Amino acid sequence: MKALCVVGCAVLLAACGGGGGGGGGSNIGIQSGSNSPPTNTASGTVTFKGLPMAGATVVAYNTNTNTVFATASTDANGNYSFSGLTTSCTAPGCVINYQFFVQKTGYAFNPVMASNPTGDRSKALWNAPGHAWYVDIGAISTREDYNGSFSNPSGGTGIEFNVINLNSTSNNSITGANFEAFDGSNPTVSLAASGQTASYAAGDDGVLKAGTAWPAARFVDNQDGTVTDTLTGLVWLRTAGCFSPTQWADAVAKVNQLTSGSCGLSDGSKVGDWRMPNVVELESVIDASASSPALPAGHPFTNVSQGIYWTSTSYYGGLVGSPNAWAIRMSDGRYINDNAGSSLNVKATASNAVWAVKGTSSGAVKLRATGAYVPYADGDDGSLQRGAAMPAPRMKDNGDGTVTDTVTGLIWLKKADCIRQDWAGSLAAIGALASGQCGLSDGSKAGSWRMPNRKELESLSDRAQNNMAAHFNESFTSQVGSIASQPASFTNFMQSEFYWTSSTDAASTTLAWTVYSCDWGVYDIPKSNVGYALAVR
Repeated sequence: MKALCVVGCAVLLAACGGGGGGGGGSNIGIQSGSNSPPTNTASGTVTFKGLPMAGATVVAYNTNTNTVFATASTDANGNYSFSGLTTSCTAPGCVINYQFFVQKTGYAFNPVMASNPTGDRSKALWNAPGHAWYVDIGAISTREDYNGSFSNPSGGTGIEFNVINLNSTSNNSITGANFEAFDGSNPTVSLAASGQTASYAAGDDGVLKAGTAWPAARFVDNQDGTVTDTLTGLVWLRTAGCFSPTQWADAVAKVNQLTSGSCGLSDGSKVGDWRMPNVVELESVIDASASSPALPAGHPFTNVSQGIYWTSTSYYGGLVGSPNAWAIRMSDGRYINDNAGSSLNVKATASNAVWAVKGTSSGAVKLRATGAYVPYADGDDGSLQRGAAMPAPRMKDNGDGTVTDTVTGLIWLKKADCIRQDWAGSLAAIGALASGQCGLSDGSKAGSWRMPNRKELESLSDRAQNNMAAHFNESFTSQVGSIASQPASFTNFMQSEFYWTSSTDAASTTLAWTVYSCDWGVYDIPKSNVGYALAVR
């Protein structure tokens, strides 16, 4: 079955001033006026690899007016501060909202509030239109859409920044509004090997086995109804078939209510401890060498369905809702997004299997967040946003025909339309790729590059986008002088095309795993087909 993308563009955030510059909570409460309203301050530190970063530009953006309130440059100690942040506005029900983000050429940034270093959103609220995360007191790290501040000649789906979000009410000054810098030499996550061991062609996944190797005893039965994945640190429900197949919203709710005493559990878990896995978490258990089910041999799980399992990650539908959710078929590891065909992932009508997970990714492999930030149900991916956040801007252009992913540290060929052959031909072309070809001037030699395996290519996904190819091709020109423009991540990323991975489908070895460039789902197609390929190193 051919994977189809949902038609339509992302719905953009809008502040009370109009124009869509971040969320901001413009309709939260009523700020009482006074002749001399108080002001707030904000301060923090920017670091790189634990050391102060001087000369970074911190932007204080007013989402009510979609304008830059002020900028500040970090000093020799990495410190910055703002004063005079207003606390009142004249529109009925209006609350002043500021968002802070950092810029410096060659770096991406993540906010890390000193008071909330894990980024937990348990005290955060998602307000009515114009929709944004906020807290009544203090500040919160969030992901926000900034389309209103940029022109986008390619007409793509959106640009997101990771920001510290402050509702500037009286006596709500903040300290410890810190940021970390990344340039690819300090990736936020590590990728696991796919599990594939058999080789089907020179230079394929079975030969290279790229990624963090799995421990010999990956899954440990805790004898209390739970299983610990020693590779990722996540804890899974041992019985993968405790819940009957059901619709998506019901599945999310049931897993959130799971407690000790149910489903064979004697672990002392309480309501809210368990969640339905997001798509990155469920992908993490997939073994590319296995089928029926696509889980590592000797796993201790029981009642594993050969059918489709829901994830808590919605197929992005903007702020108004999303009719589809990502799901994975456990017989072979294929992603499901057949909304226009068999409707196997339509939330309101499809009944799929349900699994439960808890804990954080704290093993040898630390999982990334999916990028989803819009909540569609309590306890879903957009609500919890589990995993390492994506620094922004994520991709670093190296100026030599390559780009570095600051999330994984992987270096990618920037020209995305250079290699187009069948699977074996694409493997050979990448094996011979060198500086002077495909726009490269990086000094690389034949054998420097490889075709990405399933885990590597999937890692480029951002589930806040409804068309990844369009997003990769987007170049954003700032409409505000103090906000930097951003170049496209890749050159000529082909839309509605399958991009090869080096991983073979263990369930049918004449097929290879690909990602579909629009929805970035993982699908298997015949190796004899002609497809595009990226190169990575």
